[in-house]
Amino acid sequence: MDRPLLNRRLAEFGTTIFAEMSALAVRTGSINLGQGFPDTDGPDEVREAAVRALRDGRGNQYPPGPGVPELRAAVAAHQQRFYGHRGLSYDPDTEVLITAGATEALAASLLALLEPGDEVIALEPYYDSYAACIAMAGARRIPVTLRPDASTGSYGLDLDELRDAVTDDTRLILLNTPHNPTGTVLTRDELAAIAELAVERNLLVITDEVYEHLVFEGEHIPLASFPGMRDRTVTISSAGKTFSFTGWKVGWVTATPDLIGAVRSAKQFLTYVSAGPFQYAVAEALALPDTYYTALRDGLRAKRDILAAGLTSAGFQVFRPSGTYFITTDIRPLGAALSQEGDGFAFCRALPERAGVVAIPNAVFYDHKDRGAPYVRFAFCKQEEVLREAAARLQKL
Repeated sequence: MDRPLLNRRLAEFGTTIFAEMSALAVRTGSINLGQGFPDTDGPDEVREAAVRALRDGRGNQYPPGPGVPELRAAVAAHQQRFYGHRGLSYDPDTEVLITAGATEALAASLLALLEPGDEVIALEPYYDSYAACIAMAGARRIPVTLRPDASTGSYGLDLDELRDAVTDDTRLILLNTPHNPTGTVLTRDELAAIAELAVERNLLVITDEVYEHLVFEGEHIPLASFPGMRDRTVTISSAGKTFSFTGWKVGWVTATPDLIGAVRSAKQFLTYVSAGPFQYAVAEALALPDTYYTALRDGLRAKRDILAAGLTSAGFQVFRPSGTYFITTDIRPLGAALSQEGDGFAFCRALPERAGVVAIPNAVFYDHKDRGAPYVRFAFCKQEEVLREAAARLQKL
């Protein structure tokens, strides 16, 4: 057979670094701080809700295409509960769509809203599925790079660079805040400027807000709540990160009826439907009291601080995240030999044998690989004793 078996636009992505590093963690018996999944399950009452749904026969057959009514109502109530004071609310019947996690929501949204040749602006570094989904839609990704500032220990967005990236071919901006992998939480002023640009240039915006409840400093403000943005914003979130059930793959989209209709048209040819019994359980999870969300945030903040202190003590330059599961570090302060001359890929492949810890090279999240080369991401969504052990192992470097 002369033709390659994989579409050339997807071939460039190959096997993900996450699979490679997870396999390396197993092979070497290392602590896996690479992939962002918790090592403990979420609330017992939510698991019990899933079991009840299974036993009661709810969702064991195809659920409704838009999602079970109970979950759509819960998503709408969740938006009203947390963001109603910003004037944001959605009709559960026409403005909420349930998906197989946020990843399918992103894929369906990009496939629905893009035509071949369209340009998509994404904040670099970005979650790797963004690039793959844009490629599947036949569109072009235009990266705008978040820049690390060693003096502040954080990443910043250059709004002038963002404005300059918009052309007549720009169709939409793909936004992620709180941001993976940098942990940046965009400020009110930054979001307002993005909203003004979108309105001025008549752009759509897809916002990935899966870490909306994992904000340690600052606040999460949905872009759809800014003037002129509700009619042009597709907002995506999910249950995985908020409730520590990443394997259930329950996500959702909120948007106007026209946008939801477009996204659903693409989604129905992806999974069709999914996670029937889990949808009922997530509906109950979304109704958990405020104390749950506060404890989740405070617990992860404490874990962040444990790992950040260990990484700093080991010699890394730490960029302290304001949100998410992840800490980005600069490996160059470790020295040329240990940092593999600032090569994050080589460093991460050597780290399990050196210290018994797995991390992810940030360059995988960049089009401009050189800009991400010396940076490495660690996940802190693990038990505190695991993080303390990882920190102790890293002192060997």
